[in-house]
Amino acid sequence: MTTLEATPTRDLRGWLVAPAVICLLLLFVYPFIYGLVISLEPIDQPSIWYNYVNFFTEPTQWATILVTLKLAVPATLINVGVAVPVAFALRKSSRAQKVVTTLLVIPMTLGTVLVADGMLSYYGPAGWFPQLIHALHLYAGEIRLTHNYWGVLIALVISGFPFAFLLILSYISGIDPTLARAAATLGASPWSQFRLIYLPLLVPGLTMAAALCFVEAFSVFPSAILLGAPAGPTRVVSIAAYEAAFEQYDYGMASAIAIVMGFVQLLIVCGMFAIRRAFYSGPATGGKG
Repeated sequence: MTTLEATPTRDLRGWLVAPAVICLLLLFVYPFIYGLVISLEPIDQPSIWYNYVNFFTEPTQWATILVTLKLAVPATLINVGVAVPVAFALRKSSRAQKVVTTLLVIPMTLGTVLVADGMLSYYGPAGWFPQLIHALHLYAGEIRLTHNYWGVLIALVISGFPFAFLLILSYISGIDPTLARAAATLGASPWSQFRLIYLPLLVPGLTMAAALCFVEAFSVFPSAILLGAPAGPTRVVSIAAYEAAFEQYDYGMASAIAIVMGFVQLLIVCGMFAIRRAFYSGPATGGKG
């Protein structure tokens, strides 16, 4: 009976593997190879590496990597750092948890463009937030939260925090609460319970959330244009790729910038997982239930 029951499962698994491999090839592998080939075909240049050499020798180009990191790294740290205590406080199923998770879904559904439009209305020079600060006499000078570095950073936090919170909440809710109660019976304080029990078990989830938040923040484009200064302090690497493709019509250079962009993200994400392995290796949860 066991053999008869296992056979349909193996057949179904075989039917699912082939479409999954085909989708992987069409959606990820083929576009990557196609972009790599284009990047090695510079316009009227003898060297196939010209686009990459040009990118790393031109200060206005390679500096976009640093600008993007200055936005993506703080945004990731803020989103994950704030999401952890909030998720820990709401780890138990309650009315407050449902209300908070429902409200945080709104920025995710609106998207970056609508979030940026709302920020221009509320945080711009004539928005309610600067007017409130002036009305309360908290600051008399000009308050600029848009069309600069801070506008893009705030937009990344608004759009990225809900994702980080929901992901970390799902991880922290899977940790068996009896482990903390057992530690409490041995005299462990709430801080000791979090530091010695919850945090080590949460490290895999934190790393995954941080990696996904970083990749999302590193690929910032609409916020950098609508809320930043795309010709100055917020000229991120995605804007450089856009300019090369649709202003200079140099698709090889644009593909080279995209390849470099993906490689930098890969390095950072691999570094995160290497730090996680050095910090803790074990199950992602404590096996609730």
